[in-house]
Amino acid sequence: MDYKNLIEKAVATQSLERGEIAALLSCDAAGAALLGCAADDVRKKNVGDGVYLRGLIEFSSYCRQNCMYCGLRRDNKKAARYRLDAQQIIEFAAKARDYGYKTVVLQSGEDCFFDADKICAVIKEIKKLDLTITLSIGEKTFEEYQAYKLAGADRYLLRIETTDKKLYEELDPGMSWDNRVRCLGDLKKLGYEVGSGSLAGLPGQTFESIAGDILFFKENNFDMIGIGPFIPHPETPLGNAGTSGNFETALKVMAVVRLLMPDINIPATTAMETLHPQGRLLALQNGANVVMPNVTEGDYRKFYELYPGKICTGESPAQCRYCIEAKINSIGRSVALVKGFRGDFKRGETGCAVNAHVASAGGSCGF
Repeated sequence: MDYKNLIEKAVATQSLERGEIAALLSCDAAGAALLGCAADDVRKKNVGDGVYLRGLIEFSSYCRQNCMYCGLRRDNKKAARYRLDAQQIIEFAAKARDYGYKTVVLQSGEDCFFDADKICAVIKEIKKLDLTITLSIGEKTFEEYQAYKLAGADRYLLRIETTDKKLYEELDPGMSWDNRVRCLGDLKKLGYEVGSGSLAGLPGQTFESIAGDILFFKENNFDMIGIGPFIPHPETPLGNAGTSGNFETALKVMAVVRLLMPDINIPATTAMETLHPQGRLLALQNGANVVMPNVTEGDYRKFYELYPGKICTGESPAQCRYCIEAKINSIGRSVALVKGFRGDFKRGETGCAVNAHVASAGGSCGF
């Protein structure tokens, strides 16, 4: 397989056929290196060297859903359940602002306790802090999404996880793939910056299936795509599934997404570093430009256990903030001191201080 020609086609046209994407995802180590280098070049040209930080507040570990791969699933009786109250959420957001974050991400399981009125009240208070707000709280009605938007929410993250409808409904019992797609469409209609994404390495998933995910993201022109490696949780039905190749596959998916959607935001997920000690840095070198450090305080950090082995649960938000900046600087990148909307770089809104690392960073790999 001539991976170089496929990569050159993707860079030149931002388009590949499903079979071509699947072929790239199956490439060997040499092909993966070429792919990652091309994605890094495209990232630099289209979103710059700045890394957008989003402060993550995990405010509830309760969930009404029963997804087969998730540690927060309803039937996991060993999960530590908690809810932050409104004042705690707002205080964590205020501290995040003081650490220099411009965006906070309010994330939870699908917890029915937090109805639209409760969520909207929190949004309105956080907006007074001049923070951009991303919500990641699952499937809601159009009216609920509209209420959040009117209250001041800016972005919404809702990963599709897989566009293989049969696989989706096997792994998400009681849920509807069509409803998931409806939610994403509603969010776009309401004017949110919309993030979606998928898991790489799910049991029963194929490269053809993942290629379908990528084409779905491009067809819908989502603003952010999060790719995470599947990490089995022992208290789920998939607890005995392995992770062999999941990290490498996630990197390749991330790189292909960058080639086909050059100006979107792509996070270097925490799960990547759970599988590899340099996981987030490698993601940033394979097309990613966003990191979401946890700003939740105390034991809540370890109780929000989507997967085992979650990193940084013993660190404070301040430690995480300055640790991640040092890591970002170590690869010749800078923290971007802006809110990080799609297109900010092309509008000249980078907010990055030039540092010596960036000035001496390596050049193009020829794509």
